[in-house]
Amino acid sequence: MENQRIVLASRPEGWVTEGNFRLESAPLPKPQDGEILVKNLWLSLDPYMRGRMSDTRSYVKGVDIGEVMVGQTVGEVLESNNERFKKGDHVLTQLGWQLFGTASEAQKVDGKRAPLSYYLGLLGMPGLTAYFGLKEIGQPKAGETVLVSAASGAVGSVVGQLAKLWGCRAVGIAGGREKCDYVTRELGFDACLDYKAGSLRDELKGMKIDVYFDNVGGEILDLALARMNLFGRVVVCGTISDYNATDPYRVKNWRAILVNRLKVQGMIVFDWKDRYGEAFKALGGYFAAGQLKTRESVVEGLANSPQGFISLLKGGNFGKQLVKLA
Repeated sequence: MENQRIVLASRPEGWVTEGNFRLESAPLPKPQDGEILVKNLWLSLDPYMRGRMSDTRSYVKGVDIGEVMVGQTVGEVLESNNERFKKGDHVLTQLGWQLFGTASEAQKVDGKRAPLSYYLGLLGMPGLTAYFGLKEIGQPKAGETVLVSAASGAVGSVVGQLAKLWGCRAVGIAGGREKCDYVTRELGFDACLDYKAGSLRDELKGMKIDVYFDNVGGEILDLALARMNLFGRVVVCGTISDYNATDPYRVKNWRAILVNRLKVQGMIVFDWKDRYGEAFKALGGYFAAGQLKTRESVVEGLANSPQGFISLLKGGNFGKQLVKLA
């Protein structure tokens, strides 16, 4: 038995291509003292990975050329040299784009409570991001309007559902009628604006926004800034519209931050790592009660990970983007 892994072959200039990745074979890793050997079952694909492929300064170190691409995985323990884990346990790890890996740190997950893939989405990092970003930075009050971009995606879909659970009006922005119908009919948002229809500027004109949860940046952020209420809050979670740009969009409505005394804050989920338990308990409770729904886009096989990632960056995913490894 041998391992297969995908490494960063070259840094992208503009859009990511499949040529930026390389599939390699390697010996099966051996767990050292305190480590476990894990067979990965599911790999999460997330927009932040585009930043890790670059060598520009960021909030964490990027991926080196020849290094395994980063990413969260859910897998099964094959061998354990750590008393906290036993063979057969299912665990959430940071093993990246590969079939097998060793880890000293992992979190047990329960496939009886929820499908294992959900621990990479609704009950994982995207869910945590939505929970802390909305609660701690957005600080929504009952009756307020929460606008969220990429509303059918892994983070945005949870943001809107939490907004509704917390007594707010939830409005999404998504690309295409099918995604917007899903956001309103299945997720329960009050409304969804289709940015691909070409009338977003007009549709936002009459809106007054208290919280904007931004996953895309660019022109949509600009339009939202001009529609914010006094003392509104903007949660800057992602800028996917710029991730592949060689000349990033320049925000024009900066003055709106001054005029409306807006609070604009970036968020990285790691900042709340000491409170993850709180979010897991809340999200798990909502899910168990049938109050949180999710949808997944799945590609099959490690070799198709680059294809799935590029699709995600182009908005081709519908819900949480995953790779089924086994």
